Amino acid sequence: MFTVPSRAASVAIIPLLLSNGMLTAQKPPARIVAPVQGWTSTPTLEPYDSALASRLSVPQGFHVTVFADHLGSPRMMAVRSDGTVFVTRPDSNDVLALHEERDGRPATVRKVVTNLRHVHGIALHAGRIYLATVKEVYAGDLRTDGSVADLRAIITDLPDGGQHPNRTVAVGPDLMLYITVGSDCNQCIESDEEHATILRARLDGTERGVFARGLRNTLGIDWNPETHELWGMDNGADGKGDAVPPEELNLLQASADYGWPFCYANQKPDVTFSSEPPGSTREEHCARTVAPKLTYQAHSAPIGFVFYRSKQFPGDYRNDAFVTLRGSWNRHMPTGYKVVRIHFENGRPTQFEDFLTGFLTDGGQRYSARPAGIAVAADGSLLVSDDTNGVIYRIGYGMPGAPSAR
Repeated sequence: MFTVPSRAASVAIIPLLLSNGMLTAQKPPARIVAPVQGWTSTPTLEPYDSALASRLSVPQGFHVTVFADHLGSPRMMAVRSDGTVFVTRPDSNDVLALHEERDGRPATVRKVVTNLRHVHGIALHAGRIYLATVKEVYAGDLRTDGSVADLRAIITDLPDGGQHPNRTVAVGPDLMLYITVGSDCNQCIESDEEHATILRARLDGTERGVFARGLRNTLGIDWNPETHELWGMDNGADGKGDAVPPEELNLLQASADYGWPFCYANQKPDVTFSSEPPGSTREEHCARTVAPKLTYQAHSAPIGFVFYRSKQFPGDYRNDAFVTLRGSWNRHMPTGYKVVRIHFENGRPTQFEDFLTGFLTDGGQRYSARPAGIAVAADGSLLVSDDTNGVIYRIGYGMPGAPSAR
């Protein structure tokens, strides 16, 4: 088990650079924050029941089982080729390694990293593990037994957390490290150019720059296996009513601005925000931003995002995407609390479709899970973490326990 010291060794401050289409930082304007108004409505959490999986709804031919339970607050996951599932627990400041038993017994669980305050993002690449906390990114070696060695901070100066402290990390086809940084407010003009962005850096943490901006809180990101383009879903602002602004599915491109805090949906100016963009009108600014490819019900709270690359599911699922919707707290009728599928045709999204439902019950008055992380297991099944009741669910296709294609 790797224990991180209470304070990592110092690392040189990394300036923003202009390279490979990335944006440079500019002197920010004075910070102006928009007031939040709106409805608050949170369903009642039902305690975990081991029989819950059998009551959930999935498309015909699929089944839901419990991969692991009593995990506390599991969030983001990454799967190694040998089937080991690594999961971060920000509330416990640690990382777990779950090894599935082939005889049907529950997965074995052990801590492989501890004392990593609010660790959230995780990525595996070339025998290395990358972990993101609020202000740091760490990298270390993965041993065969799942333990972590020589874990060191490669970035130590990410922006403060504010309203959105959860960071995610991913390694792209370009062998660069991508780091999501949400806004530190609901709606404001940020004083730090790295807030509300996706950052890109080398795998050693150097040459960091802003890859894309105007993203209030994009957490799950992944690359389309066919086109190698980067996609993700952004969380819209709170306090503007039940249907505004919608959650956005974005094709994420270098140097693009996706509009927050001045615009939403199809480059629509947000008239509820009193501030104008520096140097232009709201309408002029929004016309220069990039519109989402699809939108979804406001306040659904997308978290995890993954493309399906495996072969266990029927062929028409391959290269589609799955998104966890953690669920609303700020609309009259709760929404989310489920997993949705995004259909892609010729590399472009066409529609959303419910995939895993049943966590929200009693007319929206009760819930039994808030889906957070999502990953494709080594056998091609889909893993979904619930950070409220401490469960990881597995969605498989065909007869439970039957051999699966990899």
